[in-house]
Amino acid sequence: MTLALEVLAAADWPDRVAADLAGAIAARPDLRVCLPAGSTPVPFYERLPAALVAHGADASRVTVVLLDEYLGLSPGHPARCDATLRRLLLDRLVPPPAFIPFAVDDAAGVPEAACRAMDAAIEAAGGLDLAILGLGANGHVGMNEPGTPAGAPTRPVDLAPSTIEAARGYGADPPPTRGVTLGLGPLLAAREVWLLARGESKAAILARAVDGPATECCPASLLRIHPRLRVIADEPAVSDLTRIPRPS
Repeated sequence: MTLALEVLAAADWPDRVAADLAGAIAARPDLRVCLPAGSTPVPFYERLPAALVAHGADASRVTVVLLDEYLGLSPGHPARCDATLRRLLLDRLVPPPAFIPFAVDDAAGVPEAACRAMDAAIEAAGGLDLAILGLGANGHVGMNEPGTPAGAPTRPVDLAPSTIEAARGYGADPPPTRGVTLGLGPLLAAREVWLLARGESKAAILARAVDGPATECCPASLLRIHPRLRVIADEPAVSDLTRIPRPS
């Protein structure tokens, strides 16, 4: 398989990713896209509204599917993934896209039902055209932690220690220890996948994801199964790559 690796200057990375997503929406106004709520996409989310205007497009017919959600945080908690994505992006898009979050309410105690409902909503919408994923520090994508197989379904999960600490950094104290996530199976069923990596802190794990063996120990590496995988990284993030040539 040929891996599509695109390396950009750190200053150019957010504008390029925003322009590429805006271009995809302009080409397909009813795009169905899965988006994360982590720290990696924040700079490109900031630039997406202007990029849509530059492409003569808007998100009124787009459907945004939330990648994952914490369990143990009440609806409306600012550290929840749905609240974060609304704040960072969705509330800034006028007119807004349709939004499919995980319908998790811990009072109900049935996260499995929320996962089944999410899968049904994606199927009813016609499936995912595009999944945009950040690269976790331990190789996770979404909340698919190390040990996740390629066919893993949408499901409740136990969070790895590094993911728990990241949740604390987002304002959840005490941080949640469980979540729900689209599995690698549904993500690999998307028509196209973009894996985003930025910053020197992601260099070692990006090297494992694209240079190393495809293994459950690094779930992001399993994305290489997908025939339309783009890895979009800035220059600091590719500093540990050896096997895959970098663009000049």
